[in-house]
Amino acid sequence: MERIDIDVKEFNSDVFELLDKWLLLSGGSICDGECNPMTVSWGLFGVIWAKPVIMIAVRPQRHTLQFIEKYDTFTLCALPEDKKDILDFCGTKSGAEFNKIQECALTPIESQKVDAPGFDEAELIIECRKLYNDNIKAKNFLDKKIIKACYPDRDYHELFIAEIINLSGLEKYKKSLSSHNL
Repeated sequence: MERIDIDVKEFNSDVFELLDKWLLLSGGSICDGECNPMTVSWGLFGVIWAKPVIMIAVRPQRHTLQFIEKYDTFTLCALPEDKKDILDFCGTKSGAEFNKIQECALTPIESQKVDAPGFDEAELIIECRKLYNDNIKAKNFLDKKIIKACYPDRDYHELFIAEIINLSGLEKYKKSLSSHNL
């Protein structure tokens, strides 16, 4: 897919819609030949420590977590609507049992600035470098109903805040010249 470089200040996307459509999170290293993708739909985009960041949440039982913990970088890829089956598969099957890249006929590609791979099928690739991580703790919930609704097994997510190092994507993810003048 033909992607263009997008400066983070030029990034144009409804992040709620982007997460609602799901992203493919990939940890690992293309150079080391080990990586695993998984589907994510929970996260945050924003600014902290004067850096553009994303926060992702990964449950402890996810096979991808070992790659996110081991390596300093990861990618998030938005796939076109006609690739929803890939996101379904990568969100419901474990990389411990399936080679998701092979099963989904994904084409790993070198990222521009991080070791984690992107995928040629992606219409947007967000390259990230980890800055901080912590585990969600039950005692810190102010609304205890969330625990019952989202964590009945007490398998609290591990959170990662990562700097957005590079963006590349289709033209639709870049602000148009006319939107600069608003």
